[in-house]
Amino acid sequence: MVEFRGKLLAGAGWMGASRLAVNALGFLSTVVLARILTPDDFGLVALAMAMILLMSAITDTSLASALVQHEDPGEDHCNTILTMGVIRGVIAAGLFALAANPLADLFREPRLVDVMYVLSITLVLSGFANPRSILLTKDLIFWQQFMLQVSKKLTQLLIAVGLALIYRSYWAMILGTVIGQAVSVVVSYSVLPYRPRPGLKHARELLGFSVWLTLGSIVRTANWRIDHLLIGGFLGRPALGYYSMGSNLAAMPTQEVTTPLFSALFPAFTRVTDSTERLVRNYRRAQSTVTCAVLPLGVGAALIADPLIPLLLGEKWRPAVFVVQMLSAVFALQTIGSLAQPLAMATGRTRMLFVRDLQNFGLRVPLIVLGMFLAGLPGILWARAITGSIAIGFNMAVVRSITGLGYKTQLVDNLRVLAAAAIMTGGVLLAHAQLSTGLSWQGQLMELIALTVIGAFLYIGSLAVLWIAAGMPDGPEKEIVQIFKQMGNRFAQSSQQ
Repeated sequence: MVEFRGKLLAGAGWMGASRLAVNALGFLSTVVLARILTPDDFGLVALAMAMILLMSAITDTSLASALVQHEDPGEDHCNTILTMGVIRGVIAAGLFALAANPLADLFREPRLVDVMYVLSITLVLSGFANPRSILLTKDLIFWQQFMLQVSKKLTQLLIAVGLALIYRSYWAMILGTVIGQAVSVVVSYSVLPYRPRPGLKHARELLGFSVWLTLGSIVRTANWRIDHLLIGGFLGRPALGYYSMGSNLAAMPTQEVTTPLFSALFPAFTRVTDSTERLVRNYRRAQSTVTCAVLPLGVGAALIADPLIPLLLGEKWRPAVFVVQMLSAVFALQTIGSLAQPLAMATGRTRMLFVRDLQNFGLRVPLIVLGMFLAGLPGILWARAITGSIAIGFNMAVVRSITGLGYKTQLVDNLRVLAAAAIMTGGVLLAHAQLSTGLSWQGQLMELIALTVIGAFLYIGSLAVLWIAAGMPDGPEKEIVQIFKQMGNRFAQSSQQ
């Protein structure tokens, strides 16, 4: 058990380092490109990316998850996944290229044709990714994932920024994406040698597990990208540029942090499915810790968006402020119950995830369409806020069905975090009203620093007070205190040597 926990912590450490590096590179890329390119450029790329993500979801077979859940995967399983991945990539690329002209006509955007032709290359490349890396995920070994993700993002950054500085064109982002995917495939074989052998020996076995994940992926991707298509088709590319920029920035401190954790927690939960008590205990510990660490980041991003966006991206991106404020707050709250996905996958309840995604889709799409026609872009954002809040209940229902944890218990596990975040919000809003310093960059910078410090002090301080007042029970606070104690002990030992 000690060895397992050590591997889990090491894996989480690598995933955390990976996402920190990837998010830092992504944030730097976004800031530089936003200064060089226009909202229209970002809108065009966002429209094309929404389409390719839908195509990828439709043809995805979720075989990686099936291999992680498998009790004893072997070399033939890897060969099957690679073969099916290549077949899937070629078919998907062909369909995507064939759809280029009709979709360009539908959206009245002739530039889409060449963009979609070039992006189809990424679908082919993705099929050649080294499947052996999945076995490392199963064993909670993640340093290779760090190498893959960071090399891909760094390549995208260098190519996109370099081309943008020279040509000042949206093609910088497109070519950065394609070349980054190619580098990722090459690196995957460099860090983990593997000799591919075509074969479909275990195709039926792997597809049997992944069918519900595939259906869920289609619904989930359509659910998350339908708004991009609607905005691009009805409100125009600049509006989509503001929306996609705001949505991406809002996701960085929350979804971009929690999503990679699924890779570590999925195999971790799989190892304790033989004991409901251990599964529940590990889930509660992981969920409360994730919420404690990530929820304040999302709330904080919403609170500092007003000085942050114009300061970093320029005044031309000010319409994206409201997008970040709305979506960051929603993403923050959605950390509650967010581990329903790896929990259900670990226990083989993939059909339950599909039903959840279908419920989200049936609720979200009609409200987004209604919001768009009633109030344009703000209407879409309010619709997302409403449906995003309701979606928390859908996740909690999945957790309740698997573990028996009631809604009240799940909320109580996060009550101190929610209270501390509320105190932070009130304090920062009051400070913002007093510190608003106009449009000069110096004033925006000073306001940003002040609000960040005030928010951090209020959250950490109020959380500590609430925890002590509750009698210092088991929870994320105790986990964090123990981590700092261990770090202190190691530092003391190293200083004595």
